[in-house]
Amino acid sequence: MSVAIVTGSAGLIGSQAALHFARLGMEIVGIDNDMRSYFFGEDGTTRPMRERLEAQLGAGYHHFDLDVRDREGVDGVFAKYGHDVVLVVHAAAQPSHDWAAKEPVTDFEVNALGTLHMLEGARVHSPEAVFIHCSTNKVYGDLPNYLPLVEMETRYEIVEGHEYEDGITEDMSIDRSLHSVFGASKVAADVMVQEYGRYFGLATVAFRGGTLTGPAHSAAELHGFLAYLMRCVMEGRTYNLYGYKGKMVRDAIHSHDVLTAFEAFFRNPRPGEVYNIGGGRFSNTSHIEAFRIAEEIVGREAIINYVPEPRRGDHKWWISSMAKFSAHYPDWEPVYDIRRILAEIHEANVDRWVAT
Repeated sequence: MSVAIVTGSAGLIGSQAALHFARLGMEIVGIDNDMRSYFFGEDGTTRPMRERLEAQLGAGYHHFDLDVRDREGVDGVFAKYGHDVVLVVHAAAQPSHDWAAKEPVTDFEVNALGTLHMLEGARVHSPEAVFIHCSTNKVYGDLPNYLPLVEMETRYEIVEGHEYEDGITEDMSIDRSLHSVFGASKVAADVMVQEYGRYFGLATVAFRGGTLTGPAHSAAELHGFLAYLMRCVMEGRTYNLYGYKGKMVRDAIHSHDVLTAFEAFFRNPRPGEVYNIGGGRFSNTSHIEAFRIAEEIVGREAIINYVPEPRRGDHKWWISSMAKFSAHYPDWEPVYDIRRILAEIHEANVDRWVAT
């Protein structure tokens, strides 16, 4: 029996990892205690996705209502499945840099200590398993904001000919910058994932994602940029747009493309690796541009409350370079661009997100 342990298994990436690797014949062990509802309220709950996984995967899905901060509980799961575990996808996290400032200790315990518990469980009980960690581009702090950017009509862009013109690479420093409390806790987790690969020899990788998205996202204001933007347009909600004239740029990658990247790494792991992962030049948008696409799809104008002050530490421009990952895994390529992502989010939620 080949087992995949997936944390945050009812969240966006976790749920899609469960479904993806179940299709490859693995037994799925899901760890998720719906802490997202604590972070973001009822908008953020993952209960419906847990129910969907249990119904769709049946006996092939084993759910543990477990907090990754519970060291003994995590160790018990790894001890139960031991060497049958061939893959760990660690997607559980406190994912909002706004929320982290409210409870820094909770944020650090979930993101950093929870990751350490997962790594140690794998090292002790399942040392041959591939360990995939969902990191974040916030490990680079606000250094991207000091790149030479040009203000254009609907977005900021990096100056032509810059070394990061095709996207920011993994050689950008993670030091001497403002990370946000969230970014700092994710740095700690990211570095520990690398260390367990390089020091202990585990097959670990940290994927530094930006906007990971898809129709399975529980869209909440503090987390889930594209899904929440589409939800606001569909429901007629007011979207609070913070700073930079709405011209800040994000690259976005669909959960399908994330999971095919994870599978590529699983099949040919490189211990202690780090990759930026995002839509790159293939799939990126400013907030203004995303609103225009969403309005075209929905047929309704967005209601926007512009707040001049940007969120502290927020990136003005982020586009990932996928050059390193593509060089290591040349058969991988993304298939979802921004318009296709937004159209699918709309289609998946057209009966739920209805204006009142």
